[in-house]
Amino acid sequence: MFHWDVEQIRKQINVIKGKENPSKVLKNVTYLNGPLKKWLSGHIWISENRIIYVGEELPENLENTEVVDCTGQFAVPGYIEPHAHPFQLYNPLTLAHYASLRGTTTLVSDNLLLSILFNKQQAFSFINALDKEVSSFYWWARYDSQTVLQNERQTYTKETLKAWTDHPNVLQGGELTGWPKVLAGEDELVKAMIETRKNNKPIEGHLPAASAKTLTQLALLGVTSDHESMTGKDVFERLRLGYNVALRYSSIRPDLPALLEEMKEYDLASYDKIMFTTDGSTPAFYEQGVIDKMISIALENGIPSEEAYNMASYNAARHLRIDDVHGIIAPGQIAHINILSDINNPTPIAVLASGEWVLRNKEACMEEKPFPWADFDVEKLNISWELKEADFQFETKTGLKMLNSVIIKPYEREEEALAEDESYVMLIDRNGKWRVNTILKGFATNVCGFVSSYSNSGDIILIGRNKNRMIAAFNRMKQIGGGIVLSDNEELVYELPLPLAGAFSDMPLVWLAKENTKLKEMLQERGYRFEDPVYTLLFLSSIHLPYIRVTPAGIYNVMQKSILNPFEVR
Repeated sequence: MFHWDVEQIRKQINVIKGKENPSKVLKNVTYLNGPLKKWLSGHIWISENRIIYVGEELPENLENTEVVDCTGQFAVPGYIEPHAHPFQLYNPLTLAHYASLRGTTTLVSDNLLLSILFNKQQAFSFINALDKEVSSFYWWARYDSQTVLQNERQTYTKETLKAWTDHPNVLQGGELTGWPKVLAGEDELVKAMIETRKNNKPIEGHLPAASAKTLTQLALLGVTSDHESMTGKDVFERLRLGYNVALRYSSIRPDLPALLEEMKEYDLASYDKIMFTTDGSTPAFYEQGVIDKMISIALENGIPSEEAYNMASYNAARHLRIDDVHGIIAPGQIAHINILSDINNPTPIAVLASGEWVLRNKEACMEEKPFPWADFDVEKLNISWELKEADFQFETKTGLKMLNSVIIKPYEREEEALAEDESYVMLIDRNGKWRVNTILKGFATNVCGFVSSYSNSGDIILIGRNKNRMIAAFNRMKQIGGGIVLSDNEELVYELPLPLAGAFSDMPLVWLAKENTKLKEMLQERGYRFEDPVYTLLFLSSIHLPYIRVTPAGIYNVMQKSILNPFEVR
């Protein structure tokens, strides 16, 4: 988070006095004033990374100042993604670079992978290093792992949670996927939530299909927002109960058009507590845009322009208590500004991030810079152990049946041999200490071997109908230092290297989008019948979804909150 020292502030004031010159002036621009919900005309002065004046006057001293005539153009605050998952094959820097070219200059992100890959000191050093980037990076602090870890309470200790929520770049607690445990009486989580609220930081829920009674109880426990509305009624109920609501348009839940249509029934007089989120979409989905795409959908659905742009910036900034530096074109704000050719076209023709041109005349002005991942011990996955014949025991009467990309139900198996739509599935510790085996129905009909070091828990997933080809794919994944590998009967047919801890890539998001599409097509050719294999891999272990999951602790029944089959020690 930016903090300007005395010398910088004095310099900024001297620009106002005419004693020094601004870095840039956007002249004759029509700009949105979010709090007033009005389009105004004037000039915007920028000193390095800060807006220092907005109004009808031009500076007295323009020596060495870049003056840009914006006649006929429109300025809006840089868009804010309040609920990013920045490790969906991409990483925070590649996501931020791509998003900034489309006007999203601020990311508020999940810390889940940071808590898995890094110790606390490494994680905070990484967060602090991102402060040097032109995009703004903020985080939220999870209270639990979203799966069932063998050492859950060692990872999420009281001291660790407090350190995270105390950090100035951590803006909120959550997302609270473990709310059933909270309502069931797990007081350690409640105490952590109370500490978050004492820090004057909001708490985000993850509350799909929650009843008004459940929402009420969670509001009493300190939850202030939710991004899981699936109907217009869900939106209205959350607003009625005082929640801030993030409308979602993501690769797994592209709900926004339907939500906006259904919301018309409730004739909302205010949109002040509504935001937008793409909720960690996979790379290919972002080809259509980021928050700019959501604004466009809102405008097409009759949302007034002032409200639509506020939902993309000011509303989120105010909810997250960063509206002193984000979300408004006003003195004192970080100079995140999007310049539009038309109010009805939210994809910018030019973008300023921290006062620097990221995009100018629709052309990128900055290349993606290499990041010193090795300084944070983030390197290729180094697996020194081998798979054994004994690992491939799949004697189970209860299997897992896929209903869609992410929802899985238990089912009873009658035959020992694999049916046409059944596959073996194994979750195995990245250090080779344990494994969990079962049968997965409905994943595909002709995937021989499919291996991924990308997963929710940081462990390795093997899926396939041919044990030898699963081993071949695993061995290739080891050779490339982590990634996703697909094998046919005779050969390896696809690989996506993930050289950063086996969890994510350092390649540009545009490249990853093409690979994402290619992987999906190759799996669909082999009988995968759903929309998003990346989310299938991610959510295989995620217990915030029904009904049954493969977790590091074993096969877990989400509804009964019990382990059906425990992990096997290797």
